[in-house]
Amino acid sequence: MFFIRIMNDMKMKKKLAITFISVAVLPLLLSGLFLTGKLRELVIKDAFTQVSSNVERVRKRTEELIKVPLDISNRLMNDNMMKRVAGQKYDSYVEVIQAYREYTDIRDYLQLYKEISGIRVYAENKGALNNWEFIQPDESITTRDWYKAAIEQKGLVGWNLIEDERKAAEYLSLFRSFPLDSSGRKGVLVINVDKQHLNSILDQESFPTFIVDNQHRIVASNQVRGSGKELSDMHTSENIRSLQEGSYDMSVNGKASKVVIASLHPQDSWNGLRIISIFSVAEITRNADQVIRLGAAVITASLLFAALLVYASASLLSGRLLRLSKHMSKVRSGSWEAFLHIDGNDEIGMLSRQFNALVRDVNDLVHEVQETNHQKSLVEQRQNEIKFKMLTSQINPHFLFNSLESIRMEAHIRKQDDIAEAVWLLSTLLRSSLETGNGKISLSKELERVRCYLDIQKFRYEDRLRYQLTVDPGLEEMMVPPFMIQPLVENAVVHGLDNRAEGVIINVEVKEIPRGIQVNVSDNGSGLSADRLALIREELASSVLDEEEQRIGLRNVNDRLILLYGAASALHIESEPGVGTCVTFFIPGGGSE
Repeated sequence: MFFIRIMNDMKMKKKLAITFISVAVLPLLLSGLFLTGKLRELVIKDAFTQVSSNVERVRKRTEELIKVPLDISNRLMNDNMMKRVAGQKYDSYVEVIQAYREYTDIRDYLQLYKEISGIRVYAENKGALNNWEFIQPDESITTRDWYKAAIEQKGLVGWNLIEDERKAAEYLSLFRSFPLDSSGRKGVLVINVDKQHLNSILDQESFPTFIVDNQHRIVASNQVRGSGKELSDMHTSENIRSLQEGSYDMSVNGKASKVVIASLHPQDSWNGLRIISIFSVAEITRNADQVIRLGAAVITASLLFAALLVYASASLLSGRLLRLSKHMSKVRSGSWEAFLHIDGNDEIGMLSRQFNALVRDVNDLVHEVQETNHQKSLVEQRQNEIKFKMLTSQINPHFLFNSLESIRMEAHIRKQDDIAEAVWLLSTLLRSSLETGNGKISLSKELERVRCYLDIQKFRYEDRLRYQLTVDPGLEEMMVPPFMIQPLVENAVVHGLDNRAEGVIINVEVKEIPRGIQVNVSDNGSGLSADRLALIREELASSVLDEEEQRIGLRNVNDRLILLYGAASALHIESEPGVGTCVTFFIPGGGSE
């Protein structure tokens, strides 16, 4: 109450100045703080989304890459010839060399698959020799962790960064044990993943990204000199070593960072890999912070200038606004003859003159509204008269149906059952045609209309016309546009019986296909000549519609199919003279919207 009393006692110009300043400063300040936070949040969120997407892409590409050595290892595990070469007893070195020379599968794999760079088979065999493929493991090899793990895991696949003693380099390698023979001896298979293919997966990543084995060793990295090092050598945070799949907020090398980790556990493997991507929050938000600081400086300077300008303007506006307010009060009380004069060509001066014009125009507007209402009443009256005349001129469909029913009953009484049946079919066909709107109907109703039409034609042509309707189960309740099949059947009856005394067979088939339903209307009638068929196809493909073609026929059905479902659903016509004609169309999605 105290604050309200102070505001009420304050002069207009001070009140306007305080109000304008408060309205300008507080929203800008709150909006600035809110938008600043949102901007940082969006930048971080976008970066996190990008990193998550990149990590998932790296995981999938790495998985595709290591599937190659995994598939090769599965083949070699079942390669009895490889096991025999590695484990059989040799009587001489010549026999060893001959066996190595004859076994070419490993060399073939290396030439065929560029995703691998080496295959080594470790098998203890005193009579054998070492070459680039088969190696006799000594104590320096059998005591290594990966070799012992391969033996202990009994054929399961392991993945680690392993040194290839032949090349004096470390590779991400698949290793697993396999039985040499029935005596229980085991060998170890090692397949190197090609470094170039592995590093190419990470080359395009914009944030530091690593592929790490279960020993926390970096097997691939987009950082310089990253591969082969311990994860703790690259990042001082020991927590990264224990993190599992997910996203984390943590301090890395003393900087607030986001860490995104995805796990990769290949099939038939007892261990797996991790893909780790890290980005510093400060680096991501550096540009945003610069924009925020610049914006804050601009806003502060603008607010100071606006405060001075608003206070000066308030002094000039308050007096003129007060006069305008008093004049508006007079008008509000009903004094339409009041006139206000305020000097100046600014908005207030223009407002005063416009207000005066508004007051003068009010009476004219009232008279115009009254006249408009009068004219509107006359128009509505004439429209009602026209509507009444249209209604009285319409034919009552029930009169037609009742008349047909009377004719049918009379034919039935006179024992003319075939005529009664024909009249009933005609009544049913007319009723379904008149009751069909612009929407869709069930396939069963459309086929019922076709059946009525064919039965009427059988009454006319008797044994010269036979027909068969075939529908796949479950399609009867699907919704289709009306008058799609009946015009095609009518066309088949009319043209199929031309110059064919023995009659015609009409087949209507509705079958379900993977992308929707297919409707076939075929006959064994006289068929169409090649020229006539080409002309019909050209007319259907043409965009020009003659007045004679504006009826329910092939063109009408074809145009509606294209408008509803696209060019793929257009009519397809096949015909051969003396053999018959087949018209096919397609409704996608089972005819549903």
